[in-house]
Amino acid sequence: MRIFKRDERPAQDGPADWFTGAVTVKPLLQTEPPARAAGALVTFQPGARTAWHTHPLGQTLIVTAGTGLVQRDGGPIHRIEPGDVVWFAPGEKHWHGAAPDAAMSHIAVQEMLDGKAVDWMEHVSEAEYAGMIHPGH
Repeated sequence: MRIFKRDERPAQDGPADWFTGAVTVKPLLQTEPPARAAGALVTFQPGARTAWHTHPLGQTLIVTAGTGLVQRDGGPIHRIEPGDVVWFAPGEKHWHGAAPDAAMSHIAVQEMLDGKAVDWMEHVSEAEYAGMIHPGH
């Protein structure tokens, strides 16, 4: 058993290569092999969001506060609220973030495959975020 005290895992600003807008990432768990789960509490300020990305073994989001948006490649944008749980299948291209007028926090859980949990891609454009165009079309 190991207890990870909250001060051992300081929150950090989300890197501009992976996020648009103000995002804070607080690591929650990082297991050791053979386990491979990883998770973080991610807080997005209004209008902030991830870049497009995939996860080799999928991802689960557990919304804890605020109002957010999620979209998979080629699909509609969906609103998410506290208590909602979102599952992205392995390799499913997607993004997630806050609504334009509200902050949003979620716990993101994913597993590592060969030491990698995510593949980052291009940023979500303002037109995509506004729902005016769908990627891949």
